[in-house]
Amino acid sequence: MAGRFTPLTRTTVRGGHTAVPAGRSRPAGAGAAVRSWRAGAPVDLGLVLGPLRRGPGDPAFRTTPDGSVWRATRTPEGPATLRVTATPEGADAEAWGPGRDWLLDGLPALLGAEDDPGAFVPRHRLVHASHRRRPGLRLTRTGLVLESLIPTVLEQKVTADEAYRAWRRLLRRHGEPAPGPMGRELYVMPAARDWALIPSWDWHRAGVDMKRSATIVRAARVAHRLEEAAAMELGPAAARLEAVPGIGPWTSAETLQRSNGAPDAVTTGDLHLPGIIGFALADERDADDARMLELLAPYEGQRHRAARLVLLAGRTPPRRVPRMPRTDIGRL
Repeated sequence: MAGRFTPLTRTTVRGGHTAVPAGRSRPAGAGAAVRSWRAGAPVDLGLVLGPLRRGPGDPAFRTTPDGSVWRATRTPEGPATLRVTATPEGADAEAWGPGRDWLLDGLPALLGAEDDPGAFVPRHRLVHASHRRRPGLRLTRTGLVLESLIPTVLEQKVTADEAYRAWRRLLRRHGEPAPGPMGRELYVMPAARDWALIPSWDWHRAGVDMKRSATIVRAARVAHRLEEAAAMELGPAAARLEAVPGIGPWTSAETLQRSNGAPDAVTTGDLHLPGIIGFALADERDADDARMLELLAPYEGQRHRAARLVLLAGRTPPRRVPRMPRTDIGRL
């Protein structure tokens, strides 16, 4: 639905917009467990699940011409693959693998059942227009911290393309083919112990510097403690993540937006977001974090949702400086 109003750009993609074809569903695959969720209205899979996609070639995320969204993930019960298709009243899902029941039990939360869009009141014209055009926007909650934390760490201080390339290489080399019919096309990310065992030269070949790789290894070693944050309120959850050296407010917010469906987890410390928010809401392209938080103050409790709606609107300041240079330390 959102694609009818705003072109698919880097900004709208960051806002969680993923194109999902309007196809026709097909019967369940062999060996799949099946579940349906009736939300009382269609689910916009591109908006709800879009934030979970890490670039167009994400080995753990696919959209297919029949209108399905596929995810490969590692649950507390083991690896699993999920296929979700929108219906007039909600969504149908199939799952494969040892963790399939865990995934299907969490389907309503994944599709935004625990989110409360009614708590949001638009207070700016642009936010109001973006909100009105996207009635299907709900915040996903995966309940899985490490799954969102690791690719977020990979995105620290580099371009999105560099981070996506690293994520693809690491999953395909150290992950495992996903259960079900998309094996060898989808990959499940490594277990926590396996992240800690990746040799230094493979991090280097993936273009990941020592600072980011060390942060991921530290997080993997306390994965069981970090996963507990999925059941915490925003403040304690952020504190739990930020207790790991190398994880700061930017990383914890970007993680908890996905794992916890936290509507107030506004991202600070970002290179571009304050300028986008400032330009969209007050025509101030040089806004900093303090100014961004001031502009988002009317949305206290829902600041992440407000920021997403601004990003989805696609109004960005004209570029004044060259793009951040791309590097590939794997070639050094």
